Amino acid sequence: MGFRSDYKNKLVSATDAVSIVNPGDWVDYGAFCCAPEFLDAALAMRQDDLWDVKVRALAFPGVAAVSKGDPESGRFIYNSWHFSGGERKSHDRGNCHFIPFVYHEGPSHYRKNLRSDVCMLRVAPMDCFGNFNFGIANSFQRAIIESAHKVIVEVNENIPRCLGGAEESIHISEVDFVVESDNKSLLTLPDSAVTVVDKAIATLIVQQIEDGACIQLGIGGMPNAVGKLIAQSELKNLGVHTEMLADSYLEMYEAGKITNSEKAKDRGKMVYAFALGSQRLYDFLDNNPACASYAVDYTNGLFNIAANDRVVSINNALEVDLYGQVSSESAGYRHITGTGGQFDFAYGAYHSKGGKSFICLSSTARNKEGQLISRIKPVFDPGTVVTLPRSITEYVVTEYGMVSLKGKSTWERAEALISIAHPDFRDDLVRDAQRMRIWCAANRNDEVLHMVGACA
Repeated sequence: MGFRSDYKNKLVSATDAVSIVNPGDWVDYGAFCCAPEFLDAALAMRQDDLWDVKVRALAFPGVAAVSKGDPESGRFIYNSWHFSGGERKSHDRGNCHFIPFVYHEGPSHYRKNLRSDVCMLRVAPMDCFGNFNFGIANSFQRAIIESAHKVIVEVNENIPRCLGGAEESIHISEVDFVVESDNKSLLTLPDSAVTVVDKAIATLIVQQIEDGACIQLGIGGMPNAVGKLIAQSELKNLGVHTEMLADSYLEMYEAGKITNSEKAKDRGKMVYAFALGSQRLYDFLDNNPACASYAVDYTNGLFNIAANDRVVSINNALEVDLYGQVSSESAGYRHITGTGGQFDFAYGAYHSKGGKSFICLSSTARNKEGQLISRIKPVFDPGTVVTLPRSITEYVVTEYGMVSLKGKSTWERAEALISIAHPDFRDDLVRDAQRMRIWCAANRNDEVLHMVGACA
């Protein structure tokens, strides 16, 4: 087999590789930790002879070099499917634009709607069969590659070989150029601090999880707290079907809680689309047959989620309004993150036999002036994006309790959500609900709602 010869024939410098980008092109980057940081820097060096080059990325690890220039110059127009911290900062400067979508539909956009002139992605070293593995960022790489006119791979020796699953690699025959990078270490995430509030919320959720449940956790301190509590619990034979694999899964696995033995779909496998966490997690994934990397239309496909019984979906939110709408991606006009798979798993988990979907948030936060504000609001501020419509939201959890909104009328929803708001804000929320005509005073819960006068 002449794979090594093909490799040598296609091996070029980063400068030569990015020379194929032309004015007006659409350039797609690999996702998360497999974004082509080496090639990105080389492309940014061409800013003086390029214009109207549109770049699409997904949670670039840091600030992309092509997004650092003057946004008025028209050289690069940078877009992201899901904001990383760096992309959020770029957006605040006017250097990054958001692409709204639900995660499971990502591959279909490239197969139906989008064109890609050049695809650049970071990959693991080529194996003896001529394959470059996508590593910890499968997502929708295959769909992008299939739509691209030219494909450049940036080889990084630190990327683990994450077994499929499906659609987890690209063959040398599909590659136009190979670039050997500086082998920069992959982004790692520190262990998220678990607050008292996180632990209180996690305790309420863990009580709802049954043996043999199939777990999906989002990112952050609260899901991390759930994982830690599960690892210390008496639960057994849990399964994993998720979009993101984090260190909390490794902790549960090492504690013997995850066996995947009772899954109806992909039994024996931890199914995921991408991973973000520690180097220890990345080492665990390398050549591990207990884990299966899939494209996101598989992991987040609604029927695939619901195919397993007792799916438990646990995700964070920024705010919830009294109608039961959930915002997890923006605060007013400031865009913070993205829809991601929250909709996919909230819907899929509810339709799983015995499944449950939890939206979690602390009852309060501090605004820019340092004032304490309620995260359960009567209505969202202008510009705030609705991530889950009220018809999809099931359980909402704060440190003050857990309520289910499914099947409830508008006044029942308002009453339930006010009951788990911070006590200092409940009276105001009752007044707001009355003005909004979603309050039924005759049915108010006197144990938690103590309005007098106006509520009589």
